[in-house]
Amino acid sequence: MSIDKQSDLAADLQIGPTSLGMVRIYVVADGVELPLDFEPDEAEEIAEELRAAAEAARAQHTPKAKPKKPAK
Repeated sequence: MSIDKQSDLAADLQIGPTSLGMVRIYVVADGVELPLDFEPDEAEEIAEELRAAAEAARAQHTPKAKPKKPAK
């Protein structure tokens, strides 16, 4: 599945620190539990990528101004 393909799958997402100083992204979907642990620096890089993707998505769906009709 590509990142741009829509899906009917649903998942729960939790993010938080672990007792070992890692950042965990925990995904649960259809009986699958997927703990993903990252070093804090890696987690910050992921956060930057999320912000950039959100900005790009917002820019794609921002209504463009209609051209103004010339004054008579």
